[in-house]
Order: sequence, then C-alpha cells, then structure tokens
Amino acid sequence: MSPDGLHDAVLSLLRDVARQAILPHYQTLADHQVTAKAADDVVTVADHLSEEMLAEGLAKIIPGLAIVGEEAAHADPSVMDRLSGPCWIVDPLDGTRNFAKGKPPFGILLALAEGGECHTGWIYDVLTDRICIAHRGKGAFVSGQKIAARPSGETLPIAAISLIFMDPARREAILNQVAPHYRCVDVPYCAAEQYPRLALGENDIAVFERTLAWDHAAGALFLNEAGGKAARPDGSAYRVDDGRKGLLCAASPALWDGLARQLSALGS
Repeated sequence: MSPDGLHDAVLSLLRDVARQAILPHYQTLADHQVTAKAADDVVTVADHLSEEMLAEGLAKIIPGLAIVGEEAAHADPSVMDRLSGPCWIVDPLDGTRNFAKGKPPFGILLALAEGGECHTGWIYDVLTDRICIAHRGKGAFVSGQKIAARPSGETLPIAAISLIFMDPARREAILNQVAPHYRCVDVPYCAAEQYPRLALGENDIAVFERTLAWDHAAGALFLNEAGGKAARPDGSAYRVDDGRKGLLCAASPALWDGLARQLSALGS
C-alpha cells in the first residue's frame, strides 16, 4: 500500500470509529459505563468499543501486523512485548478523563512502529475532525497542510507541566525551581491535544513523567517532524519499547535546551 493509500485508509477508519464508537457516548455515559482503571484513571465503554473497531480495521489495512492497544495491554501486560517488533500502537480514546466528564479535549492516537521506533503517526481530534499526520523524514501535516513548529513568542515561554505521576519531592522541586521561569498553564490531560499545542504556537514546552507508548509515539514523532523537539531528559530519542520515564517536549530545539538545563539543575 502506498503512503497516501495508507493515510487515506487510516483516516477513513478513524472517522468511522469516531462516528460509531465514540460520539454516540459523548455526554450520554451512564454511571455503569465508566469504571476505575487505576488511581486517577478511568475507562469507558467508548474506549473498549473504539479499540475493538480499530483493531478489526487495522488488521484489514495491514494483515498480520501486531497491535498494541492500551486496553488490551491493561488486561494482559504481555501485549507490551510486541513493542519491539513491527506493530500498530493504539490509544483508542486519549483524554478519557475529559470524555467521561462530558468535555473536550479527547482524541485517538495511532502509530506504526518497528524496532522500537515510531515511523508514522496519526493524532485525530474527534470533535473537530482535525488530523495531524507525521511520517519519519517527511514532515508533519495538519489536515493536509505541512506545518513548521513555532513558539508562542511570549516573553515568558508558556509551559504545560504534567505533575500527576511525579513523586512529591520532584513535584515540589519543579514547582519551586523550574516553573518560575515559565508562564504555566493547565495541562489538557490529553496528549492528542498537547502535542498540537506545542507545534501550533499555543504552548512552548511540556514535561511528561509517564511516557507510555500509546500516549506519546505519534505525538513525539509529530513534534520532531514539525521541527520542535521531543526527547528524553538526557537528550536521547524517545523509544516506544524502553519503558523509561521522563519526556521533555518543546516548540523549538532552543526552548528544549533551556528546559533541559533547568531540570538538570535539579539533579535529575
């Protein structure tokens, strides 16, 4: 299948899943359709339906390719072993916490990876039909238009720092020693929204502690292909199969370097 044919097939699938599995449950969820998955984490009937439809559709687009879905991996952690080989990586409903509350943002994240590296990614905004696509070495696109990442231009760079999965000591150190160098804004609790914000001039930097493949494979590739930078705190590339924590993202390499220096001063 040609790259254009692949993108067309995936986009058609994403729209079908949004229309059939996600949007019918938006702002209509009953209590029994939302369950706790972990502390500060929920799953809904829409997550499960979306992943089922995506897995079925992706198996038709590239027969036989392994699939690593968030909900499948939660039920069976051995699914994560597939990340080192050729695979689809699926977040069927990113931003579930928002979706369960009946508010945006939320979306679908999808990536193709091989050898631990993501080479193609899709970020789909279900409500607006915005589609962000990146292919390694070929750039980043938003709804068909090639884009270049741009900083906000604010005197104090705009920062979205996710503190939720940090231990208390690190959280306090970042709030006291790093945050004052930025204008901090609320995080969207949705990587499918955060990465476009970084590339499109709304946010300048973002800090993530938990870096699960379905949350970051497509977004990190998209930001890097747009000319921003997403990398581990030591500057090494994000890999979907290494299981490490910590990911620094910025609208430009210069902003990334500044953030890395601030965090390095904390001793981590």
